[in-house]
Amino acid sequence: MGIAHGQMHEHDLERVMLEFVQGRIDVLVCTTIIESGLDIPNVNTIIVNQADKLGLSQLYQLRGRVGRGAHRAYAYLMYDRKGRLTEQAQKRLQTIFEATELGAGFQIALRDLEIRGAGNLLGPEQSGYMAAVGFDLYCRLLAESTERQRAMMRGETPPSPKEGPEVTIELPLSAHIPQSYIPDLNQRLALYQRMSDTTDTQEVESIGRELVDRFGEPPPPVRNLLFVILLRALAAQAGVEAILTEEGRAVLRLKDGSLVPKEALESHVPKGVSLGRTLVRVELGEGWHNRLQETLEALAGAEQVSLKS
Repeated sequence: MGIAHGQMHEHDLERVMLEFVQGRIDVLVCTTIIESGLDIPNVNTIIVNQADKLGLSQLYQLRGRVGRGAHRAYAYLMYDRKGRLTEQAQKRLQTIFEATELGAGFQIALRDLEIRGAGNLLGPEQSGYMAAVGFDLYCRLLAESTERQRAMMRGETPPSPKEGPEVTIELPLSAHIPQSYIPDLNQRLALYQRMSDTTDTQEVESIGRELVDRFGEPPPPVRNLLFVILLRALAAQAGVEAILTEEGRAVLRLKDGSLVPKEALESHVPKGVSLGRTLVRVELGEGWHNRLQETLEALAGAEQVSLKS
């Protein structure tokens, strides 16, 4: 067994590393000094103690010290079970656990950017609050702000902010893409991005058919995810800003305090739906998926009629 750390004399450190490379030392206990610049093909196992204390890029570099030869490699990231993991530490460990394919460094860098925040472009801060809004929204806001400043410098009228279908949906559903269904992280991220950008109900159906064609029949979490995206598109068309769960019902709240068009809806909504002045309540009993979808479709139809008139 050998020991290596940054406080050792360079000749002693070199001797230990040479012995390790030549196989005269089987176990090397060291600090993160070995996180980069080493290529030792015969090393196949690394154990990182207190991995929750390290940054995402450090974990990625340390894991890359093994598996550089022909043998299967193992990386064990340890943390104190009795201690309390912070939310950021959990996200870092989950990211490094999921990013196992070749070339995952770019996706890890993006995830690290989301977790830590992007900081201040014109100031000294190296991390910021981008995680509060997400990477995609942050980039969109930054692009809009930059375009607005450019227009003002040219003496033109700044363009109005683009309004997207921001709809809050809180329903008793487990909606995600399991790793067992689509193992490749890049493919899952691309699908999440595509679904996030979808605003058309026909596009949602197209994505569903594509999933069946490429990966087989989707499991319940994926079907739930497609259903949620469909609801979001319908809600945006219907002028609904939120779909919340309250006391066994789905509550639809319209934007800007708009009134529910009762006369236009009464003959179109299914049973189990109650129309209030500014809210629509849908029972979450048997068949609630279809009931909720039909209610949103009726609201969207009424919204289109009111816009034409």
